[in-house]
Amino acid sequence: MARPPEPAGSAARLLIACALGIEKAALRSGVRALDADGGPGDVTVLRTGMGPVNAERAVLAACASSPLREAAVVASGFCAGLAPGMHPGDLVVADETRVDEVTTACTAAGLLRQAVARAVPGRTVHGGLLTGVDHVVRGSERARLEATGAIAVDMESAATLSSALRAGPRPVAAVRVVVDAPEHELVRIGTVRGGISAFRVLRAVLPAFYEWHRSLLLPRR
Repeated sequence: MARPPEPAGSAARLLIACALGIEKAALRSGVRALDADGGPGDVTVLRTGMGPVNAERAVLAACASSPLREAAVVASGFCAGLAPGMHPGDLVVADETRVDEVTTACTAAGLLRQAVARAVPGRTVHGGLLTGVDHVVRGSERARLEATGAIAVDMESAATLSSALRAGPRPVAAVRVVVDAPEHELVRIGTVRGGISAFRVLRAVLPAFYEWHRSLLLPRR
């Protein structure tokens, strides 16, 4: 299992990686809103493109650049819920991610989960294994993936975190908004723009990323 370093304050910057344009728009609008209120700078929102191959390539390149060599990395955006009873607009804060038998432990997941709950009160926040695939999951495949212990699935988080750690030790995390669940399956990703509030939830969760990141910068007692 790939393990990130203990929270000890080594990260000076924060890199938030996502796949889709709509995800980047939500995250960047959240960053701008916080910056307007005097929030912290030194945040990069990176659109990797869809799929694990694109995520790996983009994150490795970003983390090789001088400003981001030691940056904390958060994989964010939308995901599909696997557990019955999950609903669009729920959040997933991963304890670990897995793809191709490679498992990556997330840094201070409990702390981040508490920060997310404060940032979006009234939303259900799930913790557990976030698994990675290279295609959109539909129908009976959900049950098969849930049987592996996963609570949610997406195409980029696991590749993002494992690639970030390949580039060097750093804190890593994954926070996803559920847009697709067993009882609420999407026909196409474009319907995210419709009746659900995933965009607003993703935008609203940014303060939790900052709170988590600041906690990692504090000296260890």
